[in-house]
Amino acid sequence: MTESTLETSGRNGLDERDPQNSAVPPRSSRGHRFTSYDVRAFEVPGGREEDWRFTPMKRLHGLHDGSAEATGSLDVEVSGDSAVKVETVDRSDERLGAAGAPADRIAAQAWSSFTEATVVTIPKDTQATDPVTVTVHGPGQDRTAYGHLQVRAEPLSEAVVVLDYRGSGIIGDNIEMIAEDSAQLSVVTIHDFADDATQVSSEHAYLGKDAVFRHFAASLGGDLVRVNTKVTFGDRGGDADVLGVYFADSGQHLEHRLLMDHAQPNCRSNVTYKGALQGDSARSVWIGDVLIQAAAEGTETFELNRNLVLTEGARADSVPNLEIETGEIAGAGHASAIGRFDDDQLFYLQARGIPYDQARRLVVRGFFGELLQKITVDEVRERLEAAIDKELAAVGA
Repeated sequence: MTESTLETSGRNGLDERDPQNSAVPPRSSRGHRFTSYDVRAFEVPGGREEDWRFTPMKRLHGLHDGSAEATGSLDVEVSGDSAVKVETVDRSDERLGAAGAPADRIAAQAWSSFTEATVVTIPKDTQATDPVTVTVHGPGQDRTAYGHLQVRAEPLSEAVVVLDYRGSGIIGDNIEMIAEDSAQLSVVTIHDFADDATQVSSEHAYLGKDAVFRHFAASLGGDLVRVNTKVTFGDRGGDADVLGVYFADSGQHLEHRLLMDHAQPNCRSNVTYKGALQGDSARSVWIGDVLIQAAAEGTETFELNRNLVLTEGARADSVPNLEIETGEIAGAGHASAIGRFDDDQLFYLQARGIPYDQARRLVVRGFFGELLQKITVDEVRERLEAAIDKELAAVGA
């Protein structure tokens, strides 16, 4: 790539450029795109831009154009290991924004609109024995809220954090996940809203030297859920596994956009997402971007997306992208697929006396099982398995 990265403007919402000329078109590369904490620095998207062409703009309820004023608030509850520090801070806290700046208008709107943030800190040299659960309740039907959450694992610490979204409403938020030097941070994010909910969330993950980051995303509920996840390698030796599952029903729109930004040498990333769709107008979108910058020698990366279309009328879009600016890498690749049931698998099970409906369930369970087994929190894994079974039962599968 020949384009240079634009520098981020002031983190407290003041753009350092001329406000009369603040609108900057997005760069062709996600890794070199403009970022700012100032919502005025972004043009209002119309839906034809590359970043928005898959998203039904009318269903955003004004999150993208500034018309969605906050009419409610998020209720955040934190429970778990007593060694973990939990704080509620105002927007002037200097720690906020450390993981990355907003890269689109909704993320900038969420940044400029939140009044208080929740900061969860795993202290240095602490190994949390119990999972930390952060439960976020929506503002309620037809109400809008903006939020900000930071999870920070200090050097040599280790923890599992479950971020559980529930309830109704219209939500725009930013999530920061920071694994400092030699920390091991695992985050499970569950989007299990009521049927009317809309959420547009930007997740900013930042890895220090030799940090290990494990992220698992599950999108099940809600009318529209769009999640942007960016992983930035801040120093050499970072290791990231970014996994996810989603199950879209009739009328649902579930969208995941990911960027692995390899800017440092000798780092590794693995991305694997699997989705299933059923029902008329069920829609899923998966965009997977990997950028290996010129300085990121020795990078090893792979991304994979698989989609299982269970009924007529459902649609999945899958777009993997790989940008490499150096030839000195350990390995890189990507793959994606969209398909229906494997008739051979169904025939094999039915030939052994398993009824058709049960055979379909077994195929879907096996499809997701590889990823679900990687969740170390038993209660969360069992909950997601039960939710998938419930989805299948909804169409008599």
